[in-house]
Amino acid sequence: MGPEDRPARPLYTPAERRKRDSSPWTLVQGVLAPLQFAIFLISLVLVLRTLATGAGQFAAEISVVVKTLALYAIMVTGSIWEKAVFGRWLFAPAFFWEDVVSMLVLALHTAYLAALITGALSGQALLLLALAAYATYVVNAGQFLMKLRAARLEGTGSRAPRLAEALS
Repeated sequence: MGPEDRPARPLYTPAERRKRDSSPWTLVQGVLAPLQFAIFLISLVLVLRTLATGAGQFAAEISVVVKTLALYAIMVTGSIWEKAVFGRWLFAPAFFWEDVVSMLVLALHTAYLAALITGALSGQALLLLALAAYATYVVNAGQFLMKLRAARLEGTGSRAPRLAEALS
C-alpha cells in the first residue's frame, strides 16, 4: 500500500474542529481577512497608478504601510488562533505550507518598511518591492482560500479530493 492508497488526514480532527468553532479568534480572522484584502486592493490601485503616472507616491507609500500593519495584525491573531486550535503558534501540520509562504510575505512587507524608513530604496524601486510583497500575498491568500474550501467540504462530509492530494 503506497502513500496514495492511505486516507488523507482530515484538515481538522473533531476536537480541533470544536476548538476552531468555539474560538473567538476564528471570528477575528474572519473579519481581518476580507478587511486586509480590501486594503490590499486599494493599495494595489494606488501603487499601480503611481508606477504608471508618477503621481501619488506618498499616498501609495502610506497605503503599503497600512497594508503591512493589517498583515501584522492578521499574522499575530492567526498565530494565536493556530495555538488555540492546534496547540502550536505556527507550522501546525494542517497549515504548514500556508505558514511557510506567510513568512515570505512577512519578510517582503517588512523589507518594504525597512527600505522606506531607512531610505534604502525610493520611488519606483520601493513600489516594485511592494508589488513583490503583494504577489506573494496573493499566492498566500489563495492558499488560505483553498484551505477554507477544503474545510467546508470536510464539514459537509464531501468525498471531494483534499487539497494535498490535488496538488500532488
